Amino acid sequence: MCGIAGILDLSSLAPDTFQVMKKILARMQYRGPDESGIYFDRYVALGNVRLSIIDISTGQQPLSTPDKNLWIVLNGEIFNYIELKKELIKTGHLFHTESDTEVLLHAYQEYGEKCLNMLNGQFAFAIWNHNKKELFLARDRVGIRPLFYTWHNKTFLFGSEIKTLFEFPGIQAEFDHSALSQIFKYWTTISPKTVFKNIFELSPGHYMRITPDSQVIKQFWSLRFPSHPDEYFKGTISEAGDHLKSLLTDAVRLRLRADVPVAAYLSGGLDSSATTALIKEVLPETLQTFSIGFQDSEFDETPFQQEVSEYLNTRHTPFSCTNEDIGYYFPKVVWHAEIPVLRTAPVPMFCLSKKVRESNIKVVITGEGADEMLAGYDIFKEAIIRQFWSRHPDSKYRPLLLKKLYPYLEQFQGRNKMMLKFFFGYRLTDTDSPFYSHFLRWNNTSNILNYFSDEIKFSLTADHDFSDVSMMLDSNFTSWGRLEKAQWLEIMLFMSGYLLSSQGDRVAMANSVEGRYPFLDYRVIEFSATMPPDFKMHGLNEKYILKKIMNGRIPTSVLKRPKQAYRAPVVKSFFSSSHLYVNELLSDRGLKETGLFNSKQVQKLVAKVKENKVVTEIDNMALAGILSTQLLYTQYISRRGYNPELPELLNCKTIIDHSSK
Repeated sequence: MCGIAGILDLSSLAPDTFQVMKKILARMQYRGPDESGIYFDRYVALGNVRLSIIDISTGQQPLSTPDKNLWIVLNGEIFNYIELKKELIKTGHLFHTESDTEVLLHAYQEYGEKCLNMLNGQFAFAIWNHNKKELFLARDRVGIRPLFYTWHNKTFLFGSEIKTLFEFPGIQAEFDHSALSQIFKYWTTISPKTVFKNIFELSPGHYMRITPDSQVIKQFWSLRFPSHPDEYFKGTISEAGDHLKSLLTDAVRLRLRADVPVAAYLSGGLDSSATTALIKEVLPETLQTFSIGFQDSEFDETPFQQEVSEYLNTRHTPFSCTNEDIGYYFPKVVWHAEIPVLRTAPVPMFCLSKKVRESNIKVVITGEGADEMLAGYDIFKEAIIRQFWSRHPDSKYRPLLLKKLYPYLEQFQGRNKMMLKFFFGYRLTDTDSPFYSHFLRWNNTSNILNYFSDEIKFSLTADHDFSDVSMMLDSNFTSWGRLEKAQWLEIMLFMSGYLLSSQGDRVAMANSVEGRYPFLDYRVIEFSATMPPDFKMHGLNEKYILKKIMNGRIPTSVLKRPKQAYRAPVVKSFFSSSHLYVNELLSDRGLKETGLFNSKQVQKLVAKVKENKVVTEIDNMALAGILSTQLLYTQYISRRGYNPELPELLNCKTIIDHSSK
């Protein structure tokens, strides 16, 4: 795992390019603290900071083909590199390292962009063709690894993190108000937009090619569900379970490939318990597992974590995250996330990866992706119940089914039927809409937009039909079933834009830890998409097929326990202890300085939560979103907030090519 960056100017690089590249790499050195490298010629500079996991002794980057024509920097892992290497050797390729990076470079040399469909991995990479003066960039299918870019005059820049781009002379951070609006509706921006003006991400499953004459961006992979009943898996659920189990086992086997120890996260839920059990089957030796608990019992799952660890006989390290920890680390997490967050949940994941790194572990296997691929989220059940209710919209009893989905939310407890109908009844009968499953979430989150200042509200265009999402829909979207539509939206928006970023790559790599996700093996994704909906959501029994697969492999209590969404405290984290930045940024002075939010509205919210009135989830999201946006402004725009000094770039190997003319 690494961080990568590049500067391209096809007229000629500026004289200070080498020093600028060193600053760019130093800015994200935590992504690769083991060593660094820079290649540059007249037109391009490629840089890498490396977290050594595979081929520690000879896998340094940038790396070239023997003829010095192609040069590569890679962030990520190509898990099937051993199999690919064997095929490439048969076609005459010679290798000088044992790294997956060299295999990827030769695969590109042999097959061009078609090699992308051969890769089983999580990656973002760039390849420079010296002879053609051509730069090729690509990002993995679902966006596990990040890749950002921008143009500054005639110079093209890319990097694993946005903050690296701001090290280039003349590039200043400025919020994109329409992007802020998207975040406060969908929890993320619509790819390729980011929260900053003129800074873009290379969208998941896409590649980019820049030549002296053109810039082309193309999609090489898309998530597709059956459009016709004949396209679904034809076998029984037992046969589907056997095949899924085989795919998951092989996905785990590939993700255990490393020249350093591999551990696992153990949350106490079904997904992480399943991956841990599969690891033990593939590699029976003692596995080290890590988990996080909370001082507040409302969020804590420690007893389940301990039970699974004892059942599977793992060497377990539990870690407790306090409310004080969440408030303390929140600014640092926002700095790494580079986007406003509507939850505090990324902070405990940051603390957990910090604990993992302190235990000298660089790689962890986790259960992300199971909820999306196998229909585990409550939002899928919510859509089913709402559609059932829509047939009799005046029913007093059907809305009560929804109360069972959220036993942890205080506002839905008791017998307040009117509250349930008001909250869940939004566009209840609009069942023909492609966004029916997500109407409720997006509408409720959109309430946070009311906290924006009048100036920003005036700059935004009302979008009641979610046209920005409509533009990104797959061409076959309308032909899919109800569950598949909901899954696609959750995967392509929430999972890619939030879960794998703010709660995945960014908080793990901040502590030099690489996460690996067996459920996001593309073979698992594509097979899961073909399974009949009933195999995944059986009535209201989520991840039905995974439970059948894991029966007898993990504790029965885990299989039968109600799903508990991963959450973390918000109000208690910010106001139970004294965090000066909270009071400063939410004060009238702090709010007027940024000009982003209506001070009176925010002060009402702060007063409400301080008075211990019933605080809704929307209140919690608004508080986290406003505070994180304020933080981001001070960190990247005014540069008064948390903004660590550049460290010295370590162990830098420099390759200078004087042959360019």
